[in-house]
Amino acid sequence: MAEVAPTPEPPREEPAAPDAAPPTQEKPPAPVAEEAATKTEAKPPAEEPKPKLQVHKQNFDKDVVYLFQFSRTELLPSLSPYCLKVETWLRLAGLKYENIDHKMKLRSCKGQLPFVELNGEEIPDSTIIIKELSQKFNKDLDAGLTPEQRNVAHAMMSMIENHLLWIVTWWRTKYIDSFIKGCKLNLQHALGTRIPNSILNFAFKIFYARKGIKKVKAHGIGVHKPEEIAEFGNNDLRVLSDILADKPFFFGDEPTNLDVVAFANLAQIHFVDKEISYCLRDYMTAECPNLVGHVSRMKERCFPDWDDICTTLDLNSHLPKPVKDVKEGKEGTGPAEKPILITDTDFEKEKLDQKETGKETEENKETENEKEKEAK
Repeated sequence: MAEVAPTPEPPREEPAAPDAAPPTQEKPPAPVAEEAATKTEAKPPAEEPKPKLQVHKQNFDKDVVYLFQFSRTELLPSLSPYCLKVETWLRLAGLKYENIDHKMKLRSCKGQLPFVELNGEEIPDSTIIIKELSQKFNKDLDAGLTPEQRNVAHAMMSMIENHLLWIVTWWRTKYIDSFIKGCKLNLQHALGTRIPNSILNFAFKIFYARKGIKKVKAHGIGVHKPEEIAEFGNNDLRVLSDILADKPFFFGDEPTNLDVVAFANLAQIHFVDKEISYCLRDYMTAECPNLVGHVSRMKERCFPDWDDICTTLDLNSHLPKPVKDVKEGKEGTGPAEKPILITDTDFEKEKLDQKETGKETEENKETENEKEKEAK
């Protein structure tokens, strides 16, 4: 016979304790309840304090890009290809921007220069800066490129910034004396200090050279022989020269992002002082004259104030200068009279007037003498 499972007994309910009473909820009197309701309605919820803007430029203007970069030099607007890249792009895009003179004391949240601040927000890294500003202001320099041209531009920019740039960095750290002289580096001005340049250059050689040598070795370029590294750089320049060919810019008559990146890096090579021996500059001048022409065209197009920048070392030579207030007079009753400028023409006029007055006086004397003779 099949086994029949015993039916489970239903759970028994235990009787409640005799002392326990059903819970009762006391209701407050009507007037007290109304008072509590009015109090809660009268006090609105406290607003959360707005977070403070974590930017260096607190009194910013809307949609003005504030660029933090290195100081100017006598040969280049910036010795950093990344900084020159961002400023060149800003000028080509026609955006309002202002350089902040921070004496190289500030860095981005990633510890880099350049970085920008826009409407209370920091944007680090040159590539990310250009990408976000392009989207924000609808200023894509590559808008007219085909997909194939975009791929070529991406490959060439990667070659420049991940290979050619490191060859230039190797030369600067390996031959640091030539770098300081060839780029006319003035650390006293760059850092805004009164420490003599001799001491600053000595410290710069130690710290910059050590750090730079470690970086180029970690990259892989620094483990090769100097002649091999020079050949690597020549090959990069030859590839860029072949792609540019006889066109004014890499993809036609208008510059694109590839032109910006190429100019920012080729300028670091081309503008090294001619008195300093530099193999990459000599090769580009002799074998790649079209790259030299490209640098000149980009310079004229984007930096018409290049000479002014390198002479005055002004970070904002592109901005209109404020008009100076007219000085008041000694008594403070009103504006002082403007000084009269005397030119060479004024002196010539004065001399002519003196000659004419001299002739007139001589003629007057002669007529007076003749009248006296006639009277006698």
